[in-house]
Amino acid sequence: MRLDQQSTISTCFITTNHIYTILPLTIFRLTYPHISHLQNSITTLLIFVSITVSTVNCRRHVSDGSDVTYAAINCRKHTAFLTDFGGVGDGKTSNTAVFRSAIQNLSQFENDGGSQLIVPPGKWLTGSFNLTSHFTLFIQFGAVVLASQDEGEYPLIEPLPSYGAGRDGPGGRFSSLIGGSHLTDVVITGDNGTIDGQGSIWWDKFHQKKLKNTRPYLIEPMYSNQIQISNLTLVNSPSWFVHPVYSSDIIIQDLTILAPVDSPNTDGIDPDSCKNVKIQDVFIVSGDDCIAVKSGWDEYGIKFGMPTEQAIIRRLTCISPDSAVIALGSEMSGGIKNIRAEDITAINSESGVRIKTGPGRGAYVTDIFVDKMTLHTMKYVFWTTGAYGQHPDPGYDPKALPKIDRINYRNVVADDVQMAGNMGGIEGDPFTGFCLSNVTIGLSDKPKKVQWNCTDVSGVSSNVTPEPCDALVDKGSIECEYPSDPVPIDTVQMQTCSFSTQKVLM
Repeated sequence: MRLDQQSTISTCFITTNHIYTILPLTIFRLTYPHISHLQNSITTLLIFVSITVSTVNCRRHVSDGSDVTYAAINCRKHTAFLTDFGGVGDGKTSNTAVFRSAIQNLSQFENDGGSQLIVPPGKWLTGSFNLTSHFTLFIQFGAVVLASQDEGEYPLIEPLPSYGAGRDGPGGRFSSLIGGSHLTDVVITGDNGTIDGQGSIWWDKFHQKKLKNTRPYLIEPMYSNQIQISNLTLVNSPSWFVHPVYSSDIIIQDLTILAPVDSPNTDGIDPDSCKNVKIQDVFIVSGDDCIAVKSGWDEYGIKFGMPTEQAIIRRLTCISPDSAVIALGSEMSGGIKNIRAEDITAINSESGVRIKTGPGRGAYVTDIFVDKMTLHTMKYVFWTTGAYGQHPDPGYDPKALPKIDRINYRNVVADDVQMAGNMGGIEGDPFTGFCLSNVTIGLSDKPKKVQWNCTDVSGVSSNVTPEPCDALVDKGSIECEYPSDPVPIDTVQMQTCSFSTQKVLM
């Protein structure tokens, strides 16, 4: 086993371009599962969509010492490889005990410069395992962490205290594939290595109503701080992909997240009762919301009382025909505030930013700021739901009404849209403080007859096409608010880290 002190070398740079993105046939099939057999026989199909993106280019530098470099919030003094602990990358042999043993062994270095566990090329079958503090899990290019489909590889744990129940059934929760609780300074990264949740068996059980416990999530840090998840491809999670909960100071960036668009509840990234979060440069194809901001469920979330706040989402590209690009809720009973979203692109998705809540949720969604959305082929641009059902149990208080206020959207361009705005609040509890400015919406060939449905909502608008409902009062020439000060998480300086290996062909 190698336990070597490492040096640092610069590695990444960012470029921003207006480009034509190319979606390969595999993504097209995920997005359009009804494609005909004849069309499936086509070996090459490219879809071009003009979007503005920022590309993070990470060069895999190789020096005389065969160094692999990467960007991280902290570097590590000690390095080991999964094979040093007996790992077998044949895609058939379980490595659950190997991952657990390796991380337990490396935890001794938490207070001695930290450690990094390298997953080399191969297919590494494993069940659930937990990480340790001051630790990096690095998944190399060509490596696949392959989630076991054996329920016995996922210990059962209690429901989240802010939820009171599992999301899939009355029992507890299966442990997430990669998790950990009360951790500090954890990095899950790679040079575009893959984590494959092999979720199809779980989706089938969900559809067949055979689940008594909630499906595993792919990555779930709990009660933790200083978390980085980056430079990976995540595919086919059993349920939510990335679910930081009760945590703070989180950077999630440079991810590709893919699931079939008909897969149940495969949310991409769900920050839940978290503070100081950055999500940027991610591409998501999902069977549910690409990003869902959450904070607990009904009376349990109200009692727990931990909001999600101070978050920024930037340079997100989403494909989700049946769900939202960004959802606020529906589990928002601890509150959601001070959320920014900028440079958002959607292709063939149900709605842009959707607020989901209802009686029993309580709390608030406030101080939401959205700037620059480019949307292609949408059912709705603006969607607000005040009648969302789904409760953990009958004990919720129907008089616990949410407060929705100060919701700002500006610089939105959309085309091929069926309906501009479907905005509903709650009778006796109107949603207030909406602001829409500089919004241009092009309609589909068969748009809905009514373009704006505004019920129990109020706000202002400026330069919005098609003309919005009377509840969004035209204020002439104004610009909706978007904060100019940096979010706290943007002040975090990334380091350039490295490890040396002679085991991998470079």
